[in-house]
Amino acid sequence: MSVRTVQEERVTLPAGAVALAALFVASLVTAQLTASKVLQFELPFALPVTGAQLALPGAALAYALTFLASDCYTELYGKRAAQVLVNVGFLMNFLVLALVWSTILAPAAPSSIDPAAFETVLGASTNIVAASLLAYVVSQNYDVVVFHWIKERTHGERLWLRNIVSTGTSQAIDTVIFVGVAFWLLPRAIGLGPVLPGDVVVALIVGQYLLKLAIAVLDTPLVYLVVGAVRRYDVSPA
Repeated sequence: MSVRTVQEERVTLPAGAVALAALFVASLVTAQLTASKVLQFELPFALPVTGAQLALPGAALAYALTFLASDCYTELYGKRAAQVLVNVGFLMNFLVLALVWSTILAPAAPSSIDPAAFETVLGASTNIVAASLLAYVVSQNYDVVVFHWIKERTHGERLWLRNIVSTGTSQAIDTVIFVGVAFWLLPRAIGLGPVLPGDVVVALIVGQYLLKLAIAVLDTPLVYLVVGAVRRYDVSPA
């Protein structure tokens, strides 16, 4: 075997690692670009605090997929590799913001769509950006640490338990930080963003978390499917 062949084998990345990293980054970028739209769903029944309406940011589903990807990545490639993925993803948020804002600030051609509408859609306000970045870096790193800790305590068994517990608790942290900072702390402390009544802020937290918790439970079979497929064809268990 030639030296070149040996070197090529050493630098070949597992397809599963590339696919999960791509899913993580694609979901993260999508979440950044869709966070400014607030969704509202009518429920067939009333819930405590939220009532019969469930309000949440448009980024909720995309952001939930980042936890699916990071949990699978942690299970397959270990704690250290997952932390690298999460923190590189954090830095990529700034690249996305720089690219979006450089496009917003660049002069528009006469045939372009309305620059003001473009900025409204893609230029998330400062309070949303600051809160989402803080929530991301805290909750995602927490998710990786807790997932790995439960894996060690259960000797690699009960994947369902570490997926639900790590994602469920990290999503609670993420929701409280994001909504609390974006719509309570920054508007009242330094005047960034709209000042919402306390009951509305609490309703946003509860509504978002209920959806995220449901996704954490429902995506458990998908975690098993992804991890099983990658282990079968791609890597040995971490």
